[in-house]
Amino acid sequence: MFVIQKTTNMRVITATFSLIAVFLAATTISCGQMKEARVSPHDTLHAKDFTVTYGRPYKKGRDIFGKLEPYGKVYRAGADEATLITFAKDGTFGGKPVKAGTYTLFVIPNPSTWTIILNSQLGQWGAFKYDQYKDKDVLHVDVPVATESTPLEQFTIAEQKGNLTIAWDVVKVAVPVQF
Repeated sequence: MFVIQKTTNMRVITATFSLIAVFLAATTISCGQMKEARVSPHDTLHAKDFTVTYGRPYKKGRDIFGKLEPYGKVYRAGADEATLITFAKDGTFGGKPVKAGTYTLFVIPNPSTWTIILNSQLGQWGAFKYDQYKDKDVLHVDVPVATESTPLEQFTIAEQKGNLTIAWDVVKVAVPVQF
């Protein structure tokens, strides 16, 4: 009887460790796949009073605005996770007051103007659930589109002369930011 119980206990222990090993392997594989889900490189712009964290997709010969990113539809302003902008202190964004804090930044591209949106719902992946959270918009500001003569291969957000600029392909917009 002692030998039978010892054998049964060993089988239970072996089965338990096997299940744990399978779980750990599955977790490791799925976590590795989550990291690989990010296709584009990411960057953080560190300006004096604000930061922007965003994905930086490449043009890769594609027509971007009006094709890949349709006119009149909300776009995440980058790749992968929605773009985040953090203001270190109260200021104005596009001439409208904005409180210090972190916001999700979306855009609605159109041929001659873009609507820039700050939304208080953080943790969004792309703009897929924007309609679900659009009631959390903090502000909308319309800015004119400038057409560049040379296409910009990689999506870029920068700070230039008191403006937050967004540029990709032959399109560039500038949003005044003041503190």
